[in-house]
Amino acid sequence: MRKPNGFTFQNIFSLTLKTSLTRPRPFKAYSFVPFSPLAMLDPTILTIGSIVLGIAIIERILERWGVIDLVDQLTKVMRFILPVTFYSALIYFFATFMF
Repeated sequence: MRKPNGFTFQNIFSLTLKTSLTRPRPFKAYSFVPFSPLAMLDPTILTIGSIVLGIAIIERILERWGVIDLVDQLTKVMRFILPVTFYSALIYFFATFMF
């Protein structure tokens, strides 16, 4: 029967560091998507968003005051204006965005 050989940590992993044959080369990373969140700060987009937000706030104020008939009329108009405004702003944003 043979005696089993014992391996120590020092024998397996020697402390002498060998230099690698290949040196790491620095590389430049480029982004293929030129999108910046700051592009959303377009004055036209901010103006349209402010107008829509203002109308929504006015609608809530009128609802609290109890002017329900005026709120209903405003809601009917906004059901048409809000989607048209949103899609127009989206088309404008992508049409003027520099790719």
